[in-house]
Amino acid sequence: MKQYIIGGMSCASCQARVEKAAGAVAGVDSAVVSLLTNTLTVEGDPRDADIIKAVENAGYTAKIKGAQAKSAQGESAKLAAEEDALKDTTTPKLKRRLILSIGFVLALMYITMGYNMWGWPLPSYFMHNHLGLTLTQMLLAIAVMLINKDFFVSGFKSLFHGGPNMDTLVALGSSVSFGWSTFVFFRMCGMITNGASNMELMELYHNDLYFESAAMIPAFITIGKMLESMSKGRTTDALKNLMKMAPKTATILKDGKETVVSVDEVKAGDIFAVKPGEAVPVDGIVEEGTSAIDESVLTGESLPVDKGPGDKVSAATINSSGYLKVRATRVGEDTTFAQIIQMVSDAAGTKASIARIADQVSAVFVPAVIGISAVVLVIWLIVGAPLATALSHAIAVLVISCPCALGLATPVAIMVANGMGAKNGILFKTSEAMENAGKVQIIAFDKTGTITKGKPTVTDILPAEGNSEAQLLQSALNLEARSEHPLAQAVVQKAEEEHLSAQDVTDFQALSGHGVQAQQNGKTLYGGSMKSVQSRMKLDDSWVQKADALASQGKTPLFFVEDGRLAGVIAVADVIKEDSRSAIQQLQAMGIETVMLTGDNQRTAEAIGKQAGVQKVIAGVLPDEKEAVIRKLQQRGKTAMVGDGINDAPALTRADIGIAIGSGTDVAIDSGDIVLMNSKLSDVAAAVRLSRQALRTIHENLVWAFAYNVALIPMAAGLYRGISISPMWGAAAMSLSSFTVCMNALRLNLFDVHSSKHDKPLKHQALPETEQPVTACPLPAEPAKEEASMTIGVDGMMCEHCEKAVADSLKKIDGVVDVHADHEAKKAVVSFMKQPREEEMKKAVETAGYTYTGIIEENKEDTKMTKTVDIEGMMCEHCEKRVKTALEDVDGVVSADVSKDRKNAIVTLSRDVKDEDLKKAVEAQDYKVLGVHA
Repeated sequence: MKQYIIGGMSCASCQARVEKAAGAVAGVDSAVVSLLTNTLTVEGDPRDADIIKAVENAGYTAKIKGAQAKSAQGESAKLAAEEDALKDTTTPKLKRRLILSIGFVLALMYITMGYNMWGWPLPSYFMHNHLGLTLTQMLLAIAVMLINKDFFVSGFKSLFHGGPNMDTLVALGSSVSFGWSTFVFFRMCGMITNGASNMELMELYHNDLYFESAAMIPAFITIGKMLESMSKGRTTDALKNLMKMAPKTATILKDGKETVVSVDEVKAGDIFAVKPGEAVPVDGIVEEGTSAIDESVLTGESLPVDKGPGDKVSAATINSSGYLKVRATRVGEDTTFAQIIQMVSDAAGTKASIARIADQVSAVFVPAVIGISAVVLVIWLIVGAPLATALSHAIAVLVISCPCALGLATPVAIMVANGMGAKNGILFKTSEAMENAGKVQIIAFDKTGTITKGKPTVTDILPAEGNSEAQLLQSALNLEARSEHPLAQAVVQKAEEEHLSAQDVTDFQALSGHGVQAQQNGKTLYGGSMKSVQSRMKLDDSWVQKADALASQGKTPLFFVEDGRLAGVIAVADVIKEDSRSAIQQLQAMGIETVMLTGDNQRTAEAIGKQAGVQKVIAGVLPDEKEAVIRKLQQRGKTAMVGDGINDAPALTRADIGIAIGSGTDVAIDSGDIVLMNSKLSDVAAAVRLSRQALRTIHENLVWAFAYNVALIPMAAGLYRGISISPMWGAAAMSLSSFTVCMNALRLNLFDVHSSKHDKPLKHQALPETEQPVTACPLPAEPAKEEASMTIGVDGMMCEHCEKAVADSLKKIDGVVDVHADHEAKKAVVSFMKQPREEEMKKAVETAGYTYTGIIEENKEDTKMTKTVDIEGMMCEHCEKRVKTALEDVDGVVSADVSKDRKNAIVTLSRDVKDEDLKKAVEAQDYKVLGVHA
């Protein structure tokens, strides 16, 4: 993607012309122009010189965005260039022009209104001196027109290049007014020469002169343009404020000395110091010291977050108290802060689909208005009106028309909403994501790390008779302190919170899949699952019932035994986040159906689903099945997916809107259309709420822009009996139209994204299901592209964390692409591109601390036919997603591998599908098919 700064644009017609000119350059896949930021975003691989030449040939100027920073190295130079590009240089120029115009305009209005209409005094020389008064008006009008010559230069230049714009309407309106008035002046001179009396000139002087219109048209438009420029500048305040927060220097520690350097000189691995009150220069991990970090610039949260050794810190966050030594991990454009700025900036360079209607109208608007003006002139002359009256109506039509309001209606609202989102830690990657989030009818949530914290926590402590909670926890701590199992770490963390310290034990043993054991003061301590304890001793039925009750709630009961006597049970679970339930309730109140996807067994999944309050639970979903589930949900309505892991990436890409949790993996974040920096589910509801409000504002702007032109152009043409608008007041109306659109968009800054007070359910909700409720994965595992799988037996797994350990170990084998382990079924399904040797799998399982029991079943790879569809016009991952969805909806298509870089889609088929069917599916999404071949 390349971006260019465009100069000389004044309205939506200019935007359409630049897009058309750039789009015709060889190597350009697509071109999008933002009238708001005056940028051209090009997808493809054209030469910069060709793009600049094409834009200049269209009558505008172009330069590479950030070209001034090209020779400079580092992110700070790039940010400085970006900030400079957003700087409001237009408003000061317009203000100077307005100030210079005011004196001449007031003098002109004094003559035309004060003297002519109300008899205000003038020097005796001008009394009844109609030629002198006319000449004075001409000179004053010339002065105002010269001060505002940019309208005329731009307008006539665009007209001669075949792309008339708003400046053309202003230039034509003012020039025709001035030209006609000049003609009348010379006619008056001729009459005087032929002996006409002063009284005979009066009618021409009072009725046929339009010098005040010639001057007031550019003057009023300058006022409107200045107000518009000021309000447009405010819409990018959020982005400019972000850029100002970027750290400029860092304090590097080398050989015990502190050296202040430019942030661009910091390299990954460097140790730097952050003093109280300073901003963290780059992303890193705390090596030494503790402090509270204000992360509001990233998350919008005002409360500082405590940081210590091993914790991550991000660039631009503020160190509130202690002295920190930090090791740099991500620098330059790789920092979280730099990526946030890039996302917000890139979103401004994209276009929402709702803007297409306005763009189509804007492309022909100015030529149409010029045509309407000419027709109005002719019709008035045909019905017998004086030429001056006909010209007045024709000029009024020219200057009252406003293409700018149409062009700004969508982008100003999108930009303000993006800024509001960024302030609250909600990042929309594209304008399309902003538009579609509010239309979502179904939201599917991954469980682990999304609805839940993704980290086991002690939930219940049930001591046996004769034991206290503290005694049970101390005994469990003594035993689990040496274990590396995630469940053991949860017990240790709980004990530390209670300020307990582990006591020495001897003969510690981790029994693979069967718990842990140790000796303490002559006593044998043992901890494990209920099943493993039952193999050693008989448990009372009441404890079995308690364990079953805990398991039904999605918790894992750990039994602890001292010398053959039950000490008690500690339950551990991956608990739901504090805001998960309330967030899901908010979404349901908005009319959105909520679904939870998980690989857990049905019992555990239903327990978590009940706690979270989701309407539907789909359990037993393999990682590669999540995409298939999303596809099925999409048949019922527009679907969003919320996830945080690598295995969520295909589903995030498949969904209409992918929402990535900010604390998740880079792959998930890259796959998402929206990124939640706070990692809170309440921000999902906030994102939907903000999108809906932005859409409402866009609709208001579009209605205003269309209604203004539809109502006032006929009025200016004189179609409403008894109502007439002079060109001067037509210009005044036009100058306020764009300003109104911008100010309406700025109201979004007052919107509270977290308030559910005004939430309303969707009018069109998801279609009802036509089948029985799903109690397990609703779709069979769809064969992966060219993949095969086998099932192996694994003994010793006790929980989902054991499953993860087995899966992670098996994934390290060359050729293995995915693993789904099931501790209840004691098996793991291994998906691979290259079949692993059984010895490798056995070793991987045993390395993870579990027992390999052999191959249970083996599925042979399916053979499927493929076709390649060559496609032109794809520019980004969202284009790929649209094409992929369209192709996979074709009957007989198993999967589609779409790439904008290859410019094709490789389609896997379960049967022969006609080339024409594939072509129609792609072309229905507005892309061009160059050919289909096997």
